[in-house]
Amino acid sequence: MGLGARAGLDSLASDHHSSACLIAKNQGSLRTRTREHYAEVARLGRVFSSPVRLQILSLLRQAPRTVEDIAAAAGIAEANASQHLQQMRAVHVVVAERRGQYVEYRIVDEGVSALFCMLREVAEQLLPELSMLREELRALEPDEREQLLTRIRRGEVTLLDVRSVEEFRAGHLPGARSIPLPELAARIGELSRDREVVAYCRGPYCPMALEAVSLLERAGYAARHLDLGVPDLRDRGFPVVTQETEHE
Repeated sequence: MGLGARAGLDSLASDHHSSACLIAKNQGSLRTRTREHYAEVARLGRVFSSPVRLQILSLLRQAPRTVEDIAAAAGIAEANASQHLQQMRAVHVVVAERRGQYVEYRIVDEGVSALFCMLREVAEQLLPELSMLREELRALEPDEREQLLTRIRRGEVTLLDVRSVEEFRAGHLPGARSIPLPELAARIGELSRDREVVAYCRGPYCPMALEAVSLLERAGYAARHLDLGVPDLRDRGFPVVTQETEHE
């Protein structure tokens, strides 16, 4: 073989080696980048690993709120609430909009609400502590709940929403009456005694509906609670209306 031919072969071998090294480097870089997605997902996971942030999410599932409203409802300092909200905003779980002098926060979309609900359902299946708490809160059995929802759809009961007026306006069950729990004792006469009253609040871990039922029963009303909140029912395809759409 001549010197020219050998040089050509050496050049081809060198090029092949260089290409192989480049491919290996790119593959290694790609594998590193694909592993990095776990870190990104973990950023979102940190939102759901904080009891306070979960409570804030639960409140925002009901209605958009200001920092001041969230702090008051969650029983935490405004500075603490603001810090948690900024961390949630950094991973795009919530968005903020200025309303006059205040900044209002809301969940970015229904996917976040659905993820919250799924996480809670998995916890209920795996953690016996939640089962005991659900018993204390008189959680309904699935068949019992479906029977009650059927009666609600048929309009056979008086639906009572005992959440705040702001939460009611943001979304409520069709035909529901709004009487916030702190006002129920003074306004109980507005409810008919001829129909069973079904009270609902923020969801299965909110005691307000049970407190309302206790008050109604002491006043001689036939009453029971619905253990799902508006976001839970919306996720299940149950119709939900706002103050604006109810009158369209």
